[in-house]
Amino acid sequence: MMKKKIWIMMLMIGAIVLFSGLACAQEQQDIDLQNNNKTLLILGCAIAVGISGISAATGLTFSGTAAVAVAAEKPNVGGSKLLVLQVLPMTQSVYGLLTAILMLMGAGLLSGSTSAAMSNPIVGPSAIFIGIVIALTSTSAINQGIIAASSINAVGRNQDVFSKGVIYAVTTETMAIFGLLTAIFMMVGLGLL
Repeated sequence: MMKKKIWIMMLMIGAIVLFSGLACAQEQQDIDLQNNNKTLLILGCAIAVGISGISAATGLTFSGTAAVAVAAEKPNVGGSKLLVLQVLPMTQSVYGLLTAILMLMGAGLLSGSTSAAMSNPIVGPSAIFIGIVIALTSTSAINQGIIAASSINAVGRNQDVFSKGVIYAVTTETMAIFGLLTAIFMMVGLGLL
């Protein structure tokens, strides 16, 4: 009878050790998945901010050089009108920054506590796609800079076309706004927002 009790006790201890080992392995897999998702999410943020920043800077170069030329040739042309047209391409970089902040907050990386969404295996790869959506649609800043430069030149000749120039330059930004909305919807669908 004593041997039977010892045998049962050994089986119970073996089962406990086995199941605790499996639990530890599962916990380690969850930590590895969360760390992988964090890395991919940060990469998605870098893509969104980096490409939108480059695109905005390129657009600002076009519009800025036109503004400087008009200001040099015609100092009496309203400086605020030129400035408004010149800075329009910068908004796409704001969309990239906003997307990165929302993703980092949703993942819990800004608060120091990991979000439950980070245990979802599709969050990391999806964050890269969110970054790509913002990156591609923010390239509209380059075209916006070209249109803003033309509008600045037109305002240099006739200040009455300022409003039309703003409208023409802003229409290209619609693509970036669509990209931002798509990114937000993707974050909501992933549970990051």
